[in-house]
Amino acid sequence: MMRALRLPGGIIRSAGTLTAATILVFALAIAVAVAFNTQRAVNASFDEQTKIQQAELTLDRMLKTQLDEENYIRAYVITHDPAYIDSYHATTEAFNRARNRLNAILVQEQLADARAALAYYDIVHDDWHTQVAGPMLRHPNMDARILDKRGKLLIDSQSDAANAIQQNLDQKNRAVLAATQRRINESVIFGVVALVVFGLLAILFYGWRYAVNAALEEERLTTQTLQRAFRSEHVPLPNCEIGSAYGSASSHLAVGGDVFDVHKLSDRLGLILIADVSGKGVDAAVLTAFIKFTIRGIALRRRDPGFILQEFNRAFPKTVENPYLFVSMFVGILDTWTMRLDYASGGHDVTFLRGRAGVEQLAVTGPVLGVMDEPYGVRTVYLEDGDTVVLSTDGLTESRNSSGQLLDEAGAMEWIRTAPADPALLAQALIERVRERSGNRMRDDVAVLAIRVTHPSPTPGGNGSSTPLATSGGTDA
Repeated sequence: MMRALRLPGGIIRSAGTLTAATILVFALAIAVAVAFNTQRAVNASFDEQTKIQQAELTLDRMLKTQLDEENYIRAYVITHDPAYIDSYHATTEAFNRARNRLNAILVQEQLADARAALAYYDIVHDDWHTQVAGPMLRHPNMDARILDKRGKLLIDSQSDAANAIQQNLDQKNRAVLAATQRRINESVIFGVVALVVFGLLAILFYGWRYAVNAALEEERLTTQTLQRAFRSEHVPLPNCEIGSAYGSASSHLAVGGDVFDVHKLSDRLGLILIADVSGKGVDAAVLTAFIKFTIRGIALRRRDPGFILQEFNRAFPKTVENPYLFVSMFVGILDTWTMRLDYASGGHDVTFLRGRAGVEQLAVTGPVLGVMDEPYGVRTVYLEDGDTVVLSTDGLTESRNSSGQLLDEAGAMEWIRTAPADPALLAQALIERVRERSGNRMRDDVAVLAIRVTHPSPTPGGNGSSTPLATSGGTDA
């Protein structure tokens, strides 16, 4: 039968792993962002400084070229060698190229003061060409002292303009360094604050997760304790060999309610029960105790499996407040003298009979309990010497392999057919095969109860007659 959702401990662990991974990803993302921003600031600063250095070098080259202009003019005046005139003109072209390159850098860097100083430098330089260089080239024999004096005044003005440009470049360089340092500090502070915040969140989350896991572990231990107290025991029955096994799902999920019971009603009659509760946690474990003792109480009043299921079905919704819980159940009354088994099955189809002819599935005689109020039919089976009744919960037939394929009833019947004859070994073998099939990751609990009948004793009086099992109510033969 279908089982209701379990306590989502696995979901909590998955969410915890996802949250931890998310925190780690965010931390790594912040670290990468800080590193990226820092590198970008450093690269931008390097580019800015490179341009400023280019501007400074260009300014030095421009000043040196101007000095070469002056020297070529003086050399021509002294030697009257026309080659110096060609060198002068070539130097003037180099000066203009350096000046244009410097102006382009100042425009890129938006240095308005430096551009104004360069413009003043251009005016003074043009005056030098007009008032000093030009007259010397045209009249090399004239008195050069007057022109040199005028040229010195103009050159001093150019030096002042060049110093202003240099100071403006130095200020820009310091501003770039300060802005870079500020951006690096901001990135580092942001990263540190973000990491501290995420660290605190991680600490809070792991604290919460520890508390949740502690609560889950406490519930799991409580559930296991209750199940050990209420779960599945069996007492010896005459002429019967009984074996049982229980496999708990290998996870931290709270176990569900699987219960079986073998109880002596008299010297010859035994009550056989197996049930599967669609529940979870402590509620399901407690409910197994309610099922076991309620069924025993009803069976002591009336030994009719159909009546037992019907009475339990009426009491179940009045006792259990959760309307979404339901139970699949098999109840049998076994006469250990005649080997007559009367049973009723409320939606529990994981019941089988292994005899000499093979393995057959015992039919369901009514719906699961807790869903609707309907009568439950009773069927009778006469067991032969060596027959084995194998009862299980749906964790057997619903076990999945690595491909997700269900074992189903046919697979379970094949397992039962090849299992050991000893009931204890048979029950344990089925549990082990479920674990092996699921890769030791059982999704559901499995309870197995196996009863093998042997050599019935004769009834008192030696006539072999049997006493009716049910006091009233028909049977569905």
